[in-house]
Formats: sequence, structure tokens, C-alpha cells
Amino acid sequence: MKLEKVNIYRITHIENIPQILNYGITNKKSKHKNPNYKAIGDTCIINTRNNKEINITNGGIETIKTIELGDYIPFYFGIKMPMLYVIQRGGNFVPRRTIPENIVYVVCSVIKIHNFGYEYYFSDGHALNKLSTFYNRDKLIDLIGILDWNAIKKPYWQGEGNLDVKRKKQAEFIVKEDLSPECIIGFGCYNERAKNNLKGLGVNEKIIRVIPNAYF
Repeated sequence: MKLEKVNIYRITHIENIPQILNYGITNKKSKHKNPNYKAIGDTCIINTRNNKEINITNGGIETIKTIELGDYIPFYFGIKMPMLYVIQRGGNFVPRRTIPENIVYVVCSVIKIHNFGYEYYFSDGHALNKLSTFYNRDKLIDLIGILDWNAIKKPYWQGEGNLDVKRKKQAEFIVKEDLSPECIIGFGCYNERAKNNLKGLGVNEKIIRVIPNAYF
């Protein structure tokens, strides 16, 4: 795998797409944030992230910088994540289940984000897990070797032999500023009806991919 081919994924409700097309993926504190944002995530995890400090160590002993996790926009390096399972099925602190047809993957290019000069960090596992390590842009060149791609690509994560797979599967890429629409390279959706809905919202058909196997 080449770094130029590494993409990151953020899932959102289809009703948020028009705002994303106009302003990109915005930070919750942005002047361009969506006043009618349709949330689908776990409210407990979101609140925990808002109050979580993260040490950036680049794999070393000393802390290079400490950041507030809630100030950053999170992405995953893969599809079919544990959070998606909960969003589709409901439970935990997800107020209501969301049908897959209404869930859209927004796909962004890591290299484009890097070249735009955004402040970003990435982890080798779930951000809230104390075993996970965070890295800054100086370590981007080592990203391919740092992440466990077998874990990221696994469709499921349960079982005695997979005790750390769930953590590693949920490695994150987090961005501080609003992410320009120019960093978005595609949209993934569940079926043809969802694709037609995206087209109706103004998404170019050429960058829409129907990927039912990316859902539960």
C-alpha cells in the first residue's frame, strides 16, 4: 500500500450532505457548522471525547503536545466499524437506530489533507483506549507501518483471539480545522436509492459508490 492511496472515512446522515457540499466537513465550533445537523452517534462517547485530553507522543516516552480530543473532527481508516453497528442497530447511548440507506460514507484523501496544511493527528487504535498512541504529521511517512491494516479491514472483531482487534480496527485520523470540499474524493452509500438521493442533493454521480458490504 502506498501513502497516496490511503483514504479516511466519516459516516454521516444523508440529510447533512448539502451542508458538506457547500462548506466541507466542519468543526463543531466553526462559523460554518450546520445549524440543522442530524446526529447519529453515541451521545455518551461524544460527551466523553469532548472532555478527553490526548497526549501526542509519536511512540516515544515524552509528550510532544497535549490536545483536547473534542476539538477535532474524527475519521476512521476503514469501513464497517463497531460504531456503525450500534448506529444501525440502536442501543447504548444511540437515541434511535438509523437505516443504512440514510448513512453515507464521506471519503477523504490523507495526502490532500496533509498538502493543505491542516493540523491533524492519527492513532494506532481507538482514541479513548489508553493503549492507543497518537502521532503528528512528522510521522505520516511511517503511517503504513504503524497501523494494523489486518485489524482495520476485518469485518468483525469478536472472539477470544481478537482481544485487541477492536481497538486497532478503530484507529483514527483527527483534523482540527474545517475540511475543505476539495479534500473529499467520494461518497459511499448502501443502495441505488441512496445513490439517487445523493445525486438529487447535488453529488456528482462519478464520485458515488454503492457499497452494501460496508454496512451491517
